Amino acid sequence: MIADDQALIRGGLRAILLAEPDIDVVGEAADGAAAAKVAGTEAADVVLMDIQMPGTDGIEGVRRIAAARPQAKVLVLTMFDLDEYVFAALQAGASGFLLKTTPPDMLAAAIRACHLGERIFAGTVTRRLIDAYVHQRPIPAGIPPALRVLTEREMDVFRAMALGLTNSEIAAKLYMGEATVKTHVTRILAKLGLRDRIHAVLLAYESGLIGR
Repeated sequence: MIADDQALIRGGLRAILLAEPDIDVVGEAADGAAAAKVAGTEAADVVLMDIQMPGTDGIEGVRRIAAARPQAKVLVLTMFDLDEYVFAALQAGASGFLLKTTPPDMLAAAIRACHLGERIFAGTVTRRLIDAYVHQRPIPAGIPPALRVLTEREMDVFRAMALGLTNSEIAAKLYMGEATVKTHVTRILAKLGLRDRIHAVLLAYESGLIGR
């Protein structure tokens, strides 16, 4: 389903997506509250969510969809290549974000990937967004309180995860077996209550662990 306050954009997105044989548009909404209601009643698999909408914005819409239709994936569409609201949307549970300038074929591919559980991010936005967020925050001394539940070895793995290293790269860097790294990653996510690796990266930047 499509959530955007501009009818012209909703109509354009609908036309693009209905041209795809394996994608159906089950509904539209003009704000976050309506989006959550439609996503629930129409059993939407993926929601394209604008951020800045009158009434209930996209961030609150992500939260409400998580309650009304938790199995739905929310893919944020933003007009700007650096949008301070996107970080909040990710924290609220969005599966990723793209620019509204994304070509139609890439948008359709992103929806398919998102439906399969992949995280989708506009490559030109992620680093700038995180950097801008980090530079606004003081960096605490020592290990941030939120991370003190981790063992020393888990902290090593967590730092490597935050730098975007794959399991095989972490194994080579820390002289560990890849299966051991995978076990550490699973434990780290469980201890910190994180959904996936991208949220681990966001936590690392938010806590000041990265950027020291």
